[in-house]
Amino acid sequence: MTSGNKKLTIERMDTLPETRPAGRSKTRAAAITLAIAAALVALGIFILSQKPAAPDAKFITLDGEAIHTKDLRGKVVLVNFWATSCTVCMHEMPKLIETHNKFAPRGYQTIAVAMSYDPPNYVLDYTKRQALPFRVALDQLGELARQFGDVRVTPTSFLIDKQGRIVRQLQGEPDFAQLDKLIDELLREPT
Repeated sequence: MTSGNKKLTIERMDTLPETRPAGRSKTRAAAITLAIAAALVALGIFILSQKPAAPDAKFITLDGEAIHTKDLRGKVVLVNFWATSCTVCMHEMPKLIETHNKFAPRGYQTIAVAMSYDPPNYVLDYTKRQALPFRVALDQLGELARQFGDVRVTPTSFLIDKQGRIVRQLQGEPDFAQLDKLIDELLREPT
């Protein structure tokens, strides 16, 4: 009798209807998938919103002054890679001067980095003729260009916030109205 009851019990369990509705397990799986997707999107937004730190670079100016990026903390800085042979660079230079003069009294700095292929005497001559009001550095070995992500296109600029993070990378001549607005916002942020 015992063996018959076991068989009957097994048969009865095989014939019992499923206790969970089929739709409920699909709904739960969809909810889990949706939650995972939302978490991945949030993580992606977080990662994209993180500003990379400016490289620990050392600029040597035409005057022989050594400037490290860490020395610029507390200031908003535009590092501009340019060349005297670059027509776009020559076109944007007066606007860079204007932007520098507008914001320098509030703690803004511009460092113009001449590319390694630019003859130093051309850079020096241009700097003097145009009376550039900001620091000009030579990148004779291309080391600075490599540190800033292997810059090859001129002009390429990096806007760095007071905490030493790259806020924006700009290739080509920027929209100076937008750039000035962003610089103004960054200068208003606490150190």
